[in-house]
Order: sequence, then C-alpha cells, then structure tokens
Amino acid sequence: MKVDDVLRKAFAMPLTNPAFPPGPYRFIDREFLVITYRTDPELLREVVPEPLEVNEPLVKYEFIRMPDSTGFGDYTESGQVIPVRFQGRSGSYVHAMFLNDEAPIAGGRELWGFPKKLASPALRAETDTLLGTLDYGSVRVATATMGYKHRAIDPDKVLSSLLEPSYLLKIIPHVDGSPRICELVEYRLEDVVVKGAWTGPAALQLGEHALAPVARLPVLEVVSAVHVLTDLTLGLGRVVHDYLR
Repeated sequence: MKVDDVLRKAFAMPLTNPAFPPGPYRFIDREFLVITYRTDPELLREVVPEPLEVNEPLVKYEFIRMPDSTGFGDYTESGQVIPVRFQGRSGSYVHAMFLNDEAPIAGGRELWGFPKKLASPALRAETDTLLGTLDYGSVRVATATMGYKHRAIDPDKVLSSLLEPSYLLKIIPHVDGSPRICELVEYRLEDVVVKGAWTGPAALQLGEHALAPVARLPVLEVVSAVHVLTDLTLGLGRVVHDYLR
C-alpha cells in the first residue's frame, strides 16, 4: 500500500477494517432514564476538570437504550453526567459511561473522547416499573427504578436540556506513554425530536466496584427523574481547551 493510499483510506483503527464507520450517527427511538441526585460537593469537585465549573452538587445518572443507531447498531449504555458551567454557559460533563457494544466504545473514545468502558447495562419496563441496571462482570453496580409513565411532562423543557452543550476530556497517549492529546471537547445533539417525556417516583442504588466506581459520587438525595423517547443525531465535536498548550 502506497503512502497516498494510507492517507486516503485512514479513518480509524484498524486501517483496513475500522471498528466504526464515518458519521453522522442518527439514533431512532433512543430512550433515556435519567435520575438526578444530590451528592457530596467536595467529591464532585475532585472529578470535574478545570476550566469547567460545578454549579450545584448534582449528578445525573443515565440509562440509555439505543435499538436503532447508524453504524453502531443496537446497544445500551449507562453512566454519570455532571451539570457544569463553561464560560458562563450551562452544560454537562460526561464523567463515566459503560456500554455493551464494542463499536460505539471505540468510536466514542477515538472521535470525541467519551469515557466508555465495556459492561452490561440494561433498560426495560418490568410490569409497572421502568428498570435500569448496570452489571460490571457479575457484580451489580447500579439499579434505578421509576414508576412507569406516571405523569407526562412538557417536551419543550426536555428538548431545551438536550440541546445544551456537553463536555468530554479526550485523552490519547503517545507511543512512549506520555500524553499526546489532552483536550476538553464540546459536542451537541442535533435534529432532536422528543416523542414523549414522563416523570414519576424514582430510586437509585449504587454499589462499590474498583473498576466501575460510580458509588464514589454517593446518592444523598434523589431530586428528580425523567423518562424520554427521542430521535436525534449525535453531532461531532470541537476542541474548546487544549491542556498541553
């Protein structure tokens, strides 16, 4: 293979058969269960990188079911997102994510810098309850429950929150182990259609695990819960801060 061929074909690893295709990435019937809870403010500040700022000691624990996504197929993810401010604007910092599909793990880490790891999340209706679970190996590390569609909420309010920017810390090491890329990345959801949004009574339990340490941001109080069904496009990112310069 000639040098020009390498440059022409190179998109992602591996060269001859990338783990994920080029975007854009469209999601149909993407379903969210998001439980917002209050946590320890000092522990929260320890995990949010400057120049992001923490507003309140809140964490959003998410379960996301994606049955139809361009390039990534059918998968589920779960993790923690932290409300923050950046340059005076409200947004969210993605702190931890756990998925059951290799393609979006590779694509998320390599393109945007999503903090994705392999695990076994699930989201489903169980009689009168919406149930989200996360297992890391054989260990249950998160369980979320919510009354199923107890009360509809204004989809416009949900839409405005989904359109806020989100932030990631993209880290890629050099071949000698030193940091080659260390950047704060901003991305947004695009072409969002909210098909339905509901709330209800909710509970969240987090378990200790050395490699899935979601319980290090402990649940002190459940503040709210929302169940949302959407179509959306995951927009590509832009670098807003380079830590190495």
